[in-house]
Amino acid sequence: MVSPSAIMNRRNESAAYSFVDSRNEKGGGRSASCLTGSLKPMDQKTLSILEFSKVRQQLAAHTAFALGRERALSLEPAVELEIIEARQRETAEALEILNREGGLPLGGVRDVREPLRKARMGSTLSPESLLDIASTLYGAGQVRRFLLEKAPEGSALRELAQRLEPAPALQGQIQQCIGDDGEILDSASSTLRMLRSRMRSLQGRIRDKLESIIHGSRYQKILQDGIITLRNGRYVVPVKTEFKGMLPGIVHDQSSSGATLFVEPTAVVEINNQLRQLEIEEAEEIERILRELTAAVGAKASELLISVETLGRLDFIFAKAYYGASQNAVRPVLRTDGYLDIRRGRHPLLKGEVVPLDIWLGKDFTTLVITGPNTGGKTVALKTVGLLTAMAQAGLHVPADEGTEINVFTGVFADIGDEQSIEQNLSTFSSHMANIIRIMEEVDDRSLVLLDELGAGTDPTEGAALAMALLQWFHQRGCRTIATTHYSELKAFAYTAEGLANASVQFDVATLRPTYKLEIGLPGRSNAFAIARRLGLRDEVIEAARAHLTKEDIQIDDLIQDMEENRRKAVHERTVAERVRAEVESVRKEYEERLAQLVREKETILAQARAEAAGLLAKAKSDADSLLGQLRAAEREERESTAREVRRALEDRHTALRKQIPARPQRQASVRREELAPGTAVYLNNLKQTGKVLEVTGGEALVQVGALRVTLPIDELTITEEQSFSAGVRSTVKLQTSKASLISSELDLRGLTVEEALEKVDKYLDDALLAGLSRCRIIHGKGTGALRSAVRAQLENHPQVKAFRFGAPGEGGDGVTVAELG
Repeated sequence: MVSPSAIMNRRNESAAYSFVDSRNEKGGGRSASCLTGSLKPMDQKTLSILEFSKVRQQLAAHTAFALGRERALSLEPAVELEIIEARQRETAEALEILNREGGLPLGGVRDVREPLRKARMGSTLSPESLLDIASTLYGAGQVRRFLLEKAPEGSALRELAQRLEPAPALQGQIQQCIGDDGEILDSASSTLRMLRSRMRSLQGRIRDKLESIIHGSRYQKILQDGIITLRNGRYVVPVKTEFKGMLPGIVHDQSSSGATLFVEPTAVVEINNQLRQLEIEEAEEIERILRELTAAVGAKASELLISVETLGRLDFIFAKAYYGASQNAVRPVLRTDGYLDIRRGRHPLLKGEVVPLDIWLGKDFTTLVITGPNTGGKTVALKTVGLLTAMAQAGLHVPADEGTEINVFTGVFADIGDEQSIEQNLSTFSSHMANIIRIMEEVDDRSLVLLDELGAGTDPTEGAALAMALLQWFHQRGCRTIATTHYSELKAFAYTAEGLANASVQFDVATLRPTYKLEIGLPGRSNAFAIARRLGLRDEVIEAARAHLTKEDIQIDDLIQDMEENRRKAVHERTVAERVRAEVESVRKEYEERLAQLVREKETILAQARAEAAGLLAKAKSDADSLLGQLRAAEREERESTAREVRRALEDRHTALRKQIPARPQRQASVRREELAPGTAVYLNNLKQTGKVLEVTGGEALVQVGALRVTLPIDELTITEEQSFSAGVRSTVKLQTSKASLISSELDLRGLTVEEALEKVDKYLDDALLAGLSRCRIIHGKGTGALRSAVRAQLENHPQVKAFRFGAPGEGGDGVTVAELG
């Protein structure tokens, strides 16, 4: 995974130019205007309401240079499935490389589009611009080699890497001519080297003559300081003003105080003239070199512009990966059937602890009405759905859990927040209506509509009626609609109308705080009386208020309360049942695996025993043949004695063999139910194991086989001797020990959530200790560092972990933790 420090180290650069891509995202040659992928652009007012621009800014913070930043800041959601899938795929590819290898090596890359355009038009480039181009060429080569090595065949990133033109010859030519500080090097040309050699010779002669003047006794009293300096490109010495004329030469400057004249002595005037001429020739040669380098750049400017644009796109793609890693985001499943299912979604702009949102829409119902208290999270739920949909269609991974499904909508339309306009003399209600009317003109059956406080800002009766009519209109139009409201009439409307459903954000009466949890299928309660009582309002006032409620209001409130209670019980019972089922399934699977392993290991052991027995018999036969040979070779009078010795030796060998070959358990031919009782030693005919009966039920018996318990039909059992069962137990223990020895010294957690990984680490440490491992490697990857921190915290608190450390460079670096066990 990606560490937070790696994410924060990505540097920002301001955007200087609008971006143009020479390739289409699907690999064709369409213009950059096609990059949005939209048949029509996503509704900009909605994107503004959803604050999509802040997501762009967060994304831009992870780019490395100006072109990537421009792409991030101009990102738009697409509506074509093919383009959205391509965007999602390239983000996933970059994230995989990020987790496995680290970030893209974009060091040295600069935005050199403008110098390349100037070079193509024939303008001479400055040394600094040429250095930037050489640095970018070096970066392009680094990125190309990195991706061709790390990106898999057929991937979008590999295709982009092949577009990069590193031009090593041009890079070398520039670096041979220009130093890191922008100075033209002597190695740029033989003429320049010769000119500078002559200049250094003249400078030496000038210094020698001036040194003799300032250090000679003749001019000591007229000099202000014993130094040599430059004025107007000429070597001079400082002379006191009052001694003007005492040193023959040319005055080039005077100090600000007027006390010092800077005089070029006559003895060096001619040499200075020669030096000045060489300096002019040097400047002309440098200009020629720069023109030559510029021409070389201009000849490849078109290819290099493609490389620079490709580097910008790669920077943008990896910025998406960095951003997804920083948000613990996942690649959503894309759908086109109108179904949306967000699992534990988090609003990407909220800070601190965010309550995740579970919401679905589009199967049993296509319109969802959310009710609940103010500041309870209704508006945040709307914005989360809208923003995560826009992010997914823009090619970004979404901050939610695996399994999240996002439908590809042709448009997302939102009416959220206070739209009151003083300038247009519109009330809140009028502004909302104007926006909703605009939305109604643009939606179709592939649109997502988000409406906040529908019908608010006017008479409650008329507002509720208008809200129901609008919901019915959007529903009949085929839109996927989510609306929030305070009107009780809409709860009953959603309950009775086909294709509509209620939802609510819950409120904790005990703490007088919202829980921010969304409950689909359950309308929200007012809780006004409960809150008032909790705050201390007199009971008689509350009862008087309750008396003003209609019978229908009371019945609805009681119905909602009963639904809440029944739902709470059902959720609890389902949770318990799922946990028990998961535990049973886990135990069943574990014992099936253990039993299969026991059978495999038993067959292996028996095969080894047969091989050993065959070897022993072969050796015995060989020994017998040898002894018989000795017998035949013996003299007649010794044969009888030798025969007795041979016979004794054969008997001894036979006895030894009988001891080494394990005896098969003695079993009765058949068994009857009344012969079986708890504690009876039996042989499992099909599994070829011995065990002890624990319980007999009907025609089946529960049998203990080592650490396992199995239920088998009685006709698959045979009664055996007690000692054979003990031997079977010992055999099972031996098999368990053999299994423990097969535990790997390495555990790979990449791709798991923190919760899954910690559970796997806990079980693995137990198995590793049982197997007697003294050291193990846990691979968690780099990523954001969340998984690595969780694993190291678990190791810190584990009683059997003596110490742990990051892996050495050859062991995986900080993507691996090595633990010492004891």
